[in-house]
Amino acid sequence: MLNATVILRFQYVFCLVLLTLFCGSCNNTHQSDTGFYYWKQDFQLNRAQTNVLKGAGPANLYVRFFDIKWDIRSQKPYPEAIINFKDQNVDYNITPVVFITNQTFEKLDQSDIDSLALKCNKLIAALALKYHISYKAVQIDCDWTVGTKDKYFSFLHSFKNISNKTLEVTIRLHQVKYQFKTGVPPADRGVLMFYNMGKISADLNEPNSIYNAPTAKKYVNSLKNYLLPLDVALPVFSWSIHIREGKVIQVYGKIGRAELNDKANFSPTAHRVVYRAKRDFFMGGIYIKKGDLFKVEETDKILLKHAAVQLAAHLNKNEKRTIIYYELGNLNLSAFKAKDFEEISAYF
Repeated sequence: MLNATVILRFQYVFCLVLLTLFCGSCNNTHQSDTGFYYWKQDFQLNRAQTNVLKGAGPANLYVRFFDIKWDIRSQKPYPEAIINFKDQNVDYNITPVVFITNQTFEKLDQSDIDSLALKCNKLIAALALKYHISYKAVQIDCDWTVGTKDKYFSFLHSFKNISNKTLEVTIRLHQVKYQFKTGVPPADRGVLMFYNMGKISADLNEPNSIYNAPTAKKYVNSLKNYLLPLDVALPVFSWSIHIREGKVIQVYGKIGRAELNDKANFSPTAHRVVYRAKRDFFMGGIYIKKGDLFKVEETDKILLKHAAVQLAAHLNKNEKRTIIYYELGNLNLSAFKAKDFEEISAYF
């Protein structure tokens, strides 16, 4: 017979094994997935982008298949910037994304909504067939308003019935806070766009418009009451605001510190993120006048961590979600490493 000491030791080890298995199960339940948007028209990943996808774990790709805009001449919606997969062997879990302008629903007749849903689904399916892509979900990106919500929601309802796919929609912070005014889309999941939350301004003292905590704080308390399960989209992009004579001329995603540190063309100012043009010249087809200012708004790992910590505090830790980074096609690989995304996603 086993003595009492052996029995107690066996029970102790058995309990430890059960506890380990239980805790391991809990961690898996709470672990978030990682995803990346890809917004370029030509889909072709370079080696560095491929390494980011591999290093971030089993990553999902949310690929913009096309835009739908309103054609003023024909008075009809039309597809633009249709995706072209130059990489023929696409071995990723891909979710097609369609961006639709709010103007489309402002102009579209109620009687044409079902037709738009049918054509949209048909084009997605044709592109997926052409490039041998199997997909289970579709994401619709539209910044709808109170005036367009009825037609937009009708489109979503029709599209869901036609496609028979899981339907995801993008959600802005103001649409969370004022959900009973702006409405909650008839979709399976929402994707909270946790960026572009400030004002693009010529005021050099304005905070970063891509992400700043004080602005976000005005909205995040409403998240616990939102009526759709939410995934999260976080920014990994930067841009420069072109300012001339106190007015914003344009925002350029391809002009960053590397270009602005060219001492032949620009000089830094007292503002750490602002550069002044030293002469008149053209850069990449853009006319730059002497005295023009460029205000750099950036994201890096530190900013991303702050955003994740602030947002995660207001989301249910027991709900599994996907953290999607915008976007892989123009990712600044000098600012982020593959493991950074895994670390940030772990906050959720």
